[in-house]
Amino acid sequence: MTAMEATGATAKGAGKAKAAGGERDGNVRAISRGLAVLQTVNRGGSVTMMEICRGAEIPYPTACRIVQTLMDEGFLEREPARKRYRATAMVRTLALGFQEEDDLVAVSRPHIVALTKLLAWPVSITSRVGPMMMVRDSTHKLTSLTLHNYAPGFTLPIIECSTGKAWLAWARAEERAGVLAGLRQMEGPAERLAVLLTSSEKMLTDIRTKGYATQARNIYTATPGKTSSIAMPLFKDGVAIGALGLIFFASAFTMAEAEERFVPHIRETARAISAELGSGDVYPPVAV
Repeated sequence: MTAMEATGATAKGAGKAKAAGGERDGNVRAISRGLAVLQTVNRGGSVTMMEICRGAEIPYPTACRIVQTLMDEGFLEREPARKRYRATAMVRTLALGFQEEDDLVAVSRPHIVALTKLLAWPVSITSRVGPMMMVRDSTHKLTSLTLHNYAPGFTLPIIECSTGKAWLAWARAEERAGVLAGLRQMEGPAERLAVLLTSSEKMLTDIRTKGYATQARNIYTATPGKTSSIAMPLFKDGVAIGALGLIFFASAFTMAEAEERFVPHIRETARAISAELGSGDVYPPVAV
C-alpha cells in the first residue's frame, strides 16, 4: 500500500501539472483521477463516497464510476453493511519493484520510540517520493498527544511540510534542482513556493543556518491547521535520504517555545540515526 500511496501522490501532482501546448489527453486525465481516488482511500483507510469526492477533487458521478472500476479490478471493496470503501490486498501488487529505505526504518525505529517516550509528542520518519514526502514510520500510536495516526504511506507536499524543507535544504544540488524544476510545473501553492525558493534560496539558507526546518499550522494534514512540526534531515553515508519530524499541537506552544524545548532532543536523535546509518558523528555530515 505504501508504494500505491507514492504512485497516487505523484500522479495526483502530475495530474495538476500544466499541459504544454494544449489540453490534457482525456485518457491521461482518467488515469490521474483514478490514482487520486486510490490515494484518498489510502489516506482515510475507510471512506465514504463524498469523502472520496472531496479528497480526489472530482465530481460525485465521476467518483462513483472510478470506484466501481477499482472494485471490479479488485483494488477497492465496499465494507459489509456500510457505504464506506477501503483498499484491498490487491494494491500490494503495485509495490513490486519498489525499493523502500529499509535501513532507514529499521535503524530509526528505536530512536524515535525513545524520543516519543522522552517528550510525549509523536515523531515521524519521512523520505521523498516525487514532489511529496512520504511517512515511512511514526510513533503516533504510542502517544495520546495526537489527532490522527499517520501510518506509513501518508504523504505531504515537499515544500509545505517541515520534513520536506529539511530534506530539501540538505539534498544534493542536482537532486534539489530536479525537484524544484518539477514543482515549477505544478499549479497552486507549490508553484508559488518553488519560485520563492529558486529565486533567492533564502528559505533554504535560513534552514541550513538554523540546522532545522519548521512548519506552523500545517494545512496538509488530516486535521488542517491543528498541528505544527520541527524537522531535521537524516543522512546515510553522507547523503540526505529523509528527515525526522516531531509533531505537536499548534495551540500548545508558540513555535519559539517549541524550538527551545525540542530542538536539542531532535538534533541528538537525528545525529544518532545518521551516525548509525554510516555518516559518522558529525551532524550534519556534509555541506551542500
